[in-house]
Amino acid sequence: MTKISSELADSIRSIPDYPKPGIIFRDITTLLGDARAFRRAIDELVQPYAGLKIDKIAGMEARGFILGGAVAHQLSAGFVPIRKKGKLPHETVRIAYSLEYGVDEMEIHMDAVKPGEKVILVDDLIATGGTAVGAVQLLRQIGADVVSACFVIDLPELGGRKKLEALGVEVRTLVEFEGH
Repeated sequence: MTKISSELADSIRSIPDYPKPGIIFRDITTLLGDARAFRRAIDELVQPYAGLKIDKIAGMEARGFILGGAVAHQLSAGFVPIRKKGKLPHETVRIAYSLEYGVDEMEIHMDAVKPGEKVILVDDLIATGGTAVGAVQLLRQIGADVVSACFVIDLPELGGRKKLEALGVEVRTLVEFEGH
């Protein structure tokens, strides 16, 4: 683990047996509450894209809104929320995606991205990849060029990163944790 990864990992709270026995929940609210760690995480997410023309940052509900908004600000890009079904007020495009415990739906405004715009997807964690794969498919459906997907945490054993890479999406993560 690099020094940066180690510092960021130390700022993330691990909660055993949540939301069910055997799962260790990686809680970034402690990272967000630590000004230095939050700043460091955003700087690390932004750094590879500084100087590139990124049009939009897409953030997945809900922690992706916090991280994505900060990344968008730093890159002088627009921000696009990807929300759970029924939360957006204008015309939307919707997709169903797989979760560990079932299926859900998310949506995006039809006009959130112009065809060909360069978009980075941002969220707090990549696990099985169901939500992120759905978000990439949704963005591509409305014409986005998904340049990368960025996450603070990767749980590599669950294979989400590989699913995104199989779609041709570059994946950037800051910290890896073993297990669920």
